[in-house]
Amino acid sequence: MRSTFTGIEISKRALFTQQAALTTTGHNISNANTPGYSRQVVNMVASRPLEYPGMMRSNVPGQMGQGVEFTSITRIREKFLDDQFRNENKQFGNYSIQNDTLDKLQAIVNEPTDTGIRSVLDKFWKSWTDLAKDPENVSGRKLVRESANALADAFNATSKQLSDLSNDLTSNIDVKANQINSLTSTISSLNNEIFRIEGLGDHANDLRDQRDLLTDQLSKIVNISVVETPQGYTINMGNTNLVTGQDETAVTAATLATAMNSGDLNSGEVYGMIVSRDRYVVDYQQQLDTLANSIANGQVQITIPAGSVIPDGSVLMVPTNNPTGPAYTPVTYSGPVANRTLASDLTVMVQGINGLHKLGYTFATPAAKGVDFFTAKTGATVTAATFQLNPVIANDPNTIATSMRTTGTAPNETAVKGNNTLALLISQIKDSKFTFNNGGTTNGAPSIMNGTLDDYFRSIVGQLGVQAQTTSRQTDNQKAMVDQIEDRRQSVSGVSLDEEMSNMIKFQHAYGAASRFMTTFDQVLDRLINNTGVVGR
Repeated sequence: MRSTFTGIEISKRALFTQQAALTTTGHNISNANTPGYSRQVVNMVASRPLEYPGMMRSNVPGQMGQGVEFTSITRIREKFLDDQFRNENKQFGNYSIQNDTLDKLQAIVNEPTDTGIRSVLDKFWKSWTDLAKDPENVSGRKLVRESANALADAFNATSKQLSDLSNDLTSNIDVKANQINSLTSTISSLNNEIFRIEGLGDHANDLRDQRDLLTDQLSKIVNISVVETPQGYTINMGNTNLVTGQDETAVTAATLATAMNSGDLNSGEVYGMIVSRDRYVVDYQQQLDTLANSIANGQVQITIPAGSVIPDGSVLMVPTNNPTGPAYTPVTYSGPVANRTLASDLTVMVQGINGLHKLGYTFATPAAKGVDFFTAKTGATVTAATFQLNPVIANDPNTIATSMRTTGTAPNETAVKGNNTLALLISQIKDSKFTFNNGGTTNGAPSIMNGTLDDYFRSIVGQLGVQAQTTSRQTDNQKAMVDQIEDRRQSVSGVSLDEEMSNMIKFQHAYGAASRFMTTFDQVLDRLINNTGVVGR
């Protein structure tokens, strides 16, 4: 005889299973906006059926079903998409940092504008042109002095901004190292918790979501490879291990730099920071230093007009016109004025404005040759950071040399104050071709080595613009790739409220039907127990 309580047991199993499904649906809806959450499903299976009850084996085909059970609650996740996302995310982190750095470099260089170095440099040349019109004008000399100070301030300020940007990137590398350690520590702790919980036979779905979210964040900072083992995630950065089960390896800025040199670190935000600091910022600092030093001391060829009087003891580098020997040979001018007066135009190589300025005379009596126009604040080499107007000239604009003619003889030799030869030569030097001995490099490509100062500065600005445009395009393309993979991942793992609402209605009706089924069997048993066997009472 069949059991009269089978129906109640089937109803009970159905109620428990549909209640679990409703609870899981509510959990999904609650976490619809939780970052990294993967939707969960209740896996239902039919209970093991039984042979139709009887005193002997029945010939009735089939077996008696025993309702439904749920075997597990699992999350919907596709590992292939996770690996794709992390591989693309590391490149996005790299390009985004480089793009941000180049944007800042463009703001520092600030060209083309009316307030950048180019504008200040133009005003400096113009002040010399104005002085050449009236070399005895004190106001013109002060204008040259102030425009030279403005040029020095522009170089100093730009150099400091580049230095500050480099220091910021270094500080951010330290911050990222601490962030890596925090993430790896948390991931190793989650490995331990997941191992403990799943060792009891449960599925640690929510903890796995947290671990995957942290791993995604780590993938943007440095390049990682993830392997899941029974002890949890094993995470490596190239050949450098970061996490193995419950153990993590702390990193520092120094270990990250070592990893980059060895090739273990090849993408991610930290890689972008190191590249930005050691390649872009260093290169533009070097090129700015070269520009500043070239203005002061760069090799440039000029033509001194006939009739000019070379200061006593000056050494001029005169072309040899010898293709097999040195390009220039030193010629010393000394002795009486007649010996130092040029009978014809003479082409020579001078060392920037400083070398040219020392070929002229100030208004001092007796005649005194000019001093270095620009000097270094510290050290012997003029850089953008140390570039300054000679304090002698800054304190007394009358020490600015403009004349290249003298009258009289030693010791009463005096400068011709109305002569403007040197002022004209300096104002025209901007159109002369310099030799840039330290042109600077970007990504291994040499900058220009010969050209005017304007050519060199335009090459800096143009190079920066192209690099910024390139990294901006790469960043946009990589972001589109990351977003596309994330959309695909969300289509698999994300919570759809419409789907969850339809599931809730389905599970709700199934729960109500199971309840009704139990009520029906309750009525059957009530009739059987309370209303049968009463005949003859």
